[in-house]
Amino acid sequence: MSSENNQILKSSSIMAVATFLSRILGLVREQVLAHFFGATAVADAFWIAYKIPNMLRDLFAEGAFSSAFIPIFTAKSKESKEQASKLLLSTAILLSAMTGLCVLLIIIAAPALINLIAPQIVKDQELFNMTVLLMRIMSPFLWLISIAALFMGALNTYKSFFIPALAPATFNIAMILSILFLRGPLERLGFSAALSLAIGVLIGGVLQAAIQLPLLKKNGLLIYSKVKIFTKETKSILKRLGIGSFGIAGTQLNVLLTTFLANSAGVGAVSWLTYAFRLFQFPVGILGISVAGSNLVHFSDAWKSNDQLKATGYLRSSINLSLFFMLPASVFLVLLAKDCTELIFQRGSFNAQDTIQTALALQCYAFGLPFYGINKIFAPVYYTLDRPKLPVYFSLATIVLNMILCWYFTSKVGFHFLAIGTTLTMLLNCLLLWAGLGRLLGALAQKFFSMFLLKVILATLASYFVAGWFQSEFLEGSFVPSVRILLGGLVILFSYFLALLLQGEGDKILSILKPIKNKLLKKR
Repeated sequence: MSSENNQILKSSSIMAVATFLSRILGLVREQVLAHFFGATAVADAFWIAYKIPNMLRDLFAEGAFSSAFIPIFTAKSKESKEQASKLLLSTAILLSAMTGLCVLLIIIAAPALINLIAPQIVKDQELFNMTVLLMRIMSPFLWLISIAALFMGALNTYKSFFIPALAPATFNIAMILSILFLRGPLERLGFSAALSLAIGVLIGGVLQAAIQLPLLKKNGLLIYSKVKIFTKETKSILKRLGIGSFGIAGTQLNVLLTTFLANSAGVGAVSWLTYAFRLFQFPVGILGISVAGSNLVHFSDAWKSNDQLKATGYLRSSINLSLFFMLPASVFLVLLAKDCTELIFQRGSFNAQDTIQTALALQCYAFGLPFYGINKIFAPVYYTLDRPKLPVYFSLATIVLNMILCWYFTSKVGFHFLAIGTTLTMLLNCLLLWAGLGRLLGALAQKFFSMFLLKVILATLASYFVAGWFQSEFLEGSFVPSVRILLGGLVILFSYFLALLLQGEGDKILSILKPIKNKLLKKR
């Protein structure tokens, strides 16, 4: 196996293990939230209030800002740790100023924002006032999560993956403890139980940034010295961010429209889509983001070192690894959506009807899982190639199409078309990004698609039909959800790997799984 494959696998597996732990805690968090709040109007109010600060994180955290920062920080880190530390500090100050302004605007404009994205809530004055209060309390989360993501990008550049990927676990723990221990006292004091959610979000944001500080110090990236905020590097980051912000703005308009249409579809629709997307994000976080984050660091490092062949090797390995895991994961979610939703959420205030609707949305999202993973890999690469405008144009085009489709079909088909529209957007954007990189990289891009990928696709189809038949013949109406999930998952894995083995890919499977197995055993 090539050195590119080894390095991508090693760093991706480190991030995947840490992210897996965080996502498990995330599922527990969602279980606790669903148990106490279900898909009620109060739950909808929380998700709507959380929507604005959370969606802006795509601009200042995981999205455009990180994609703009990491390639430049990588180049600076090659000079010295002192120069890298200065860039980190000046960027942190700049990021704090921008997100601080956004926080202030959210606090001031909270009533207008809620009226815009969820006009149905305005009809219930008490619910509206609570939603405004929740949004104002949670608004500083934007700054906290942005700083945490900045720290994560810097540490990843120095090949520190585990602790940064584990940081979101502290957020989940804070949310769980806040719901369990603050909800009751707040209600007894005459406050809404939903305040426990907002407080948990804030505490979680603080912890997510703070846990990375010791590692930054260990790597020599917390050297406090006089810095110039507006340098050539920070100006370049801002320029790239400015370009990327147009794409993010389009994405957020799409989010706002989705929330508006879901809120108009009746009580529960916002929560059904949110719970479904949380389950969808489980494999995305473990597999997609881990591989994408690893690829960005290694690709940027190789490209900035003028080793284009090695950089392309990293990209090819990332595509293979992402689809190797994402395609069978998509089959799992499509076939076992109802069982997963019932097992994780159906208790307390979350009833059987909520399970049916959430599972329907999850199935619609699940078909887009492989495309979501590839988008996460491709889009940041354009920043390293100094062509940040192209993914923005692609994103805007697909978002406009999605908004038109959702606006027209949601009232005719139902709230779940919003999830279908998301999947279609992922597919089209993935194809555009793939074609764009093909033109930018020329002959190097010919190595993207391999016979291995074709075999993975065939194995995925085989697992879908075999597991679908097994489910309809032996699982429907039988056993408890946990047993159905276990048996269905085993059949999917068995048929998937058997199909690959029959196509002569046994050695490839072992080469992919061995580093992950070693990392899991090492962490134990």
